[in-house]
Amino acid sequence: MPDSATAPTLQSLFRDYVAYLREEGITSVPASSRPAPKPKARPKKSPAAPVPAAPEPAAPVASAPPPQPAPVQPPPPAPMPTPAAEQPTAYATELPTTNAPGDTLETIAAEIRACRACPLCQRRLNPVPGEGNSDHPDIMFIGEGPGADEDAQGRPFVGRSGQLLDKMIAAIGYQRERVFIGNIVKCRPPGNRTPTPSEMAGCIPYLLRQIDLIHPRLIVCLGSTAMIGLLGNIGPISRVRGTWHDFHGIPVLPTFHPAYLLRDPSRKRYAWADLKTVMARLSSPT
Repeated sequence: MPDSATAPTLQSLFRDYVAYLREEGITSVPASSRPAPKPKARPKKSPAAPVPAAPEPAAPVASAPPPQPAPVQPPPPAPMPTPAAEQPTAYATELPTTNAPGDTLETIAAEIRACRACPLCQRRLNPVPGEGNSDHPDIMFIGEGPGADEDAQGRPFVGRSGQLLDKMIAAIGYQRERVFIGNIVKCRPPGNRTPTPSEMAGCIPYLLRQIDLIHPRLIVCLGSTAMIGLLGNIGPISRVRGTWHDFHGIPVLPTFHPAYLLRDPSRKRYAWADLKTVMARLSSPT
């Protein structure tokens, strides 16, 4: 290895190389042979900071709907007027004069069994004309209409209501055979519903003929239907009960129906007060 004092320098080597080129007749170096200049080193870019991801849009908050005005309820339709023939007014306006001289309760009962005046006859098992004392009895009890037991037997007041009525009759010193018991309608309404005005109007003529024949001293109407049938719609039974009214010279007293007393025994004391009014009337010399 030469020491540094005698070693040729790079500059002397370059001069010797240039002289050699001149001796060879090379005076220039083609551009293509020139070494390409080294590209300038680009400054290294610092790594870009990560771009934060865009936050997901928040779910829209459902705003409360604006308060809606309360729906206006249309006024209820006015009730349809009841036809004049169906108005609950008095049906027994006068005692009939159609009883023939030979008419009896039995002949009237035969007419009732053959009656087809209203639709109640279509579903009945037996009509219930009424029964009891036909010779001017002290009391005639009139109810609304037959129930299931009465329809099956053809007799008035034989079910639970009849058992209570028997007790009421006995409480004032009478037996069933000494009074007369009938109804406004002679056939059972379906489901024991209240008879319609037209059904009542079809049956009441039979009842009036019975009243004309037996001519009781007084009549006790059991319930509002019986009261309306004889006296008209004179008020609620709770207000009218226990007061005397006149039906062509026959005193009439409305009271509660035994079926109602079975549903509400607290009313029995009012019915008992009404029966005491009946006893007082019968014991009066006038």
